[in-house]
Amino acid sequence: MSHNSDISHPLDIGGLTNTYLSSNNELNFTKNDGLQLTSYSSSSSEVGTSEIVSDGELSTTGYNNDSGYGLVDAGKAVGEATGDNSFTDIPNQGGDEWGADMVQAPEVWDKGHTGEGVIVAVLDTGVDYNHSDLNDNIWTNTKEIAGNGIDDDGNGYIDDVSGWNFSNDDNDVLDRNGHGTHVAGTIAGENNDFGVTGIAYDAQIMPVKVLDDSGSGTYSSVADGIYYAVDNGAQVINMSLGGSRSSSQLESAIEYAESKGVTVVMAAGNNGDSQPGYPGRYADESGIVVGAVDSDGELADFSNRAGDENLAYVTAPGVDVYSTVPNNGYDYYSGTSMASPHVAGVVALMLSANPDLTTTQIRQIITDTSGNSTQTTENNTQTTEITSWDFSSYLSANTMDNLHTNAISGENFHGSDVHRSNENLSPVNDIVSYNSTEKNMNQVQERQFSVTGNNDNNGNDSNDWDSILEGITKQLQPYEEWLEFLL
Repeated sequence: MSHNSDISHPLDIGGLTNTYLSSNNELNFTKNDGLQLTSYSSSSSEVGTSEIVSDGELSTTGYNNDSGYGLVDAGKAVGEATGDNSFTDIPNQGGDEWGADMVQAPEVWDKGHTGEGVIVAVLDTGVDYNHSDLNDNIWTNTKEIAGNGIDDDGNGYIDDVSGWNFSNDDNDVLDRNGHGTHVAGTIAGENNDFGVTGIAYDAQIMPVKVLDDSGSGTYSSVADGIYYAVDNGAQVINMSLGGSRSSSQLESAIEYAESKGVTVVMAAGNNGDSQPGYPGRYADESGIVVGAVDSDGELADFSNRAGDENLAYVTAPGVDVYSTVPNNGYDYYSGTSMASPHVAGVVALMLSANPDLTTTQIRQIITDTSGNSTQTTENNTQTTEITSWDFSSYLSANTMDNLHTNAISGENFHGSDVHRSNENLSPVNDIVSYNSTEKNMNQVQERQFSVTGNNDNNGNDSNDWDSILEGITKQLQPYEEWLEFLL
């Protein structure tokens, strides 16, 4: 079994390509569409709570130009969707299931929400619908009679029993590449004690083949695939593909999906750019775009960043992700292609828990409950105007010893400028994460704490530590219980 930590799948080239994969991002004109795209696999910060205003646009509060709204959290998202905040921590599955653990899917499964009744269209290189870890979760067009050569349901596609191939204009949706099958496994691999368990393991996969066997396709094929998926009952669409140029045809198709209550989830792209490629960049108005993180939660070097256009951008596992490949196989792929289906699976979990959610509500809940919106980050010490509580001062182990009997509080103190025993102080968010479920954190998140300080002796340990402690004893007094728990 191959396991490449860098580029582990040949499709991850990025940008637009012709029928042969190219390492550049040049626009390649074709006779019909003028635009082509390929699959996405490889082969500053603020803290706050996002809002959606009346026109459906996301607030800038809580948005990070690198990781957008941060790591998706299925437990918090489904809890918000159902009004049930009683989700409890479940032991990690570990091993190759680390991606499900990272997005907190087991907490949702424990509540009985598994994606059942939700159809997720996979617009990709096809799906190996015979795979033993997928075959019971493949959507079937029950209105169509297989092999009779008649368009029984009158939808314009003859014998589309298991979807449609827009790359070749026929009903052959079998994946001969591997990319689409890998994506499908992450979304809905069966919970059968072998192989891989998908994020929404009881959802149904609708195969819509919009990329050829080399992983390339046209924007028009993808647009047609979106219309097909929406009109045939999909509630979620995953698109682990993209290019570097805009397409009004594709944008209109995504808007159509949104208008029909279908959430489109898109990969951000793998060029390490400062903003997503297309169609991910349309997430300023419609759908959700996803960047990739590794098993440590660090944004992957190859992942396109969120940018400054305030997209509905979140992150999910996308490095060395284990999933299904054709012929009953499994493999590790890396790319934002692998991150996107994690989020598509989370959306399916939300809809199985609350089928009445609108696309606007889904976008809001996903962004509201993702990492940057619910906890602090390392680089936000200068964000003093944020309305959420900004606990981004720096504390070392030595500092913690001094604070054991004190509730840290006050102003005019910048931990990163304070040195003790000639050691820089470590980020407090590393400590906060140990207690992220403690009830007092709800109180903590609602209070802003931004501190600045004085280190006027060229980095030497010249700060009057006792004076600092004396001067900061009031502001955090309400959090003494929380601090005692930590210490």
